[in-house]
Amino acid sequence: MNRRALLGGLLATPAVATAQAQFTRPVRLVVPFPPGGSNDVIARPLAEKLQSRLGQPVVVENRAGAGGSIGAGQVAGSAPDGTTLMITSSSFAASAVVQRTPYDAERSFETVALLARAPFIVLTNPDFPPRDIGALVAYLKANPGRVDYGSSGPGGINHFVTEQFALAAGVRVNHVPYRGMPPAVTDLLAGHIQMLITTIASASAAVRENRVRSLAYTDEGGLPGGPEVPTVKAATGIDFTASIWWGLLAPRGLPPAVSAALQEAIRDALTEPDVARIYAAEGARPAFSGADAYQRELGTEIARFRDVASRANIRAE
Repeated sequence: MNRRALLGGLLATPAVATAQAQFTRPVRLVVPFPPGGSNDVIARPLAEKLQSRLGQPVVVENRAGAGGSIGAGQVAGSAPDGTTLMITSSSFAASAVVQRTPYDAERSFETVALLARAPFIVLTNPDFPPRDIGALVAYLKANPGRVDYGSSGPGGINHFVTEQFALAAGVRVNHVPYRGMPPAVTDLLAGHIQMLITTIASASAAVRENRVRSLAYTDEGGLPGGPEVPTVKAATGIDFTASIWWGLLAPRGLPPAVSAALQEAIRDALTEPDVARIYAAEGARPAFSGADAYQRELGTEIARFRDVASRANIRAE
């Protein structure tokens, strides 16, 4: 018996055996962004764990470009047999609102499973006067349109989340778009902008080293060993929560038996301690939900972002 066959036999619980029966060819796990980003970090440990559970190689392929729509378009046009899957995040919902894409975000794919969640974090330059989230809201109300915040670009996820916060708080802030988050974080540190609402992973070094002031998380969770700050809602009473999620999509028409096998394998893989450890470095936590719950989440997020885009006049440029 070769090593792979032996490993398969050792892992062949009923759930694993069911999953392996559905997969007879290698699986492509498409990440529609460059290597090193959060989608990539979420994808790679999952691919490793799924490989043993599906009994086939699971290869991560980065297909970046056009805000993720190039990779997503390739997946949407692939055969719905379970051999081509895609890791995506809340940014997929934002793109659905502001981009013209060759696919329909809600109709060209099958939702398979939600994988993980993380809150965003509200950051300010250390020299900016407000020292907590309540003081920030008061400052913004007293200085409408005079505080600059950065984003990764027009129509990006943190553009949406910051405008969602501003609408909920009843304040006006000035949007300064960048080409990605690294230059936005750099300008926050330099004092060229005053605030950011971003993913923890995008600014984790600055947060850990206290080179920025961390005021609040946008939802429960946070960075292990990081700042102990409240959520926006708990500290201010403002009806505002937001989190970034990551999920797995397949081309429309994925057979229910294949989807069910994938969900069982994913649920099991997300219980592995080393997966949780890697995700925690992104400020994220495994948070499995099945296909139906993910479909509702995606639809709700797209509707929320459409409302924010309309009220805040968000357009991709």
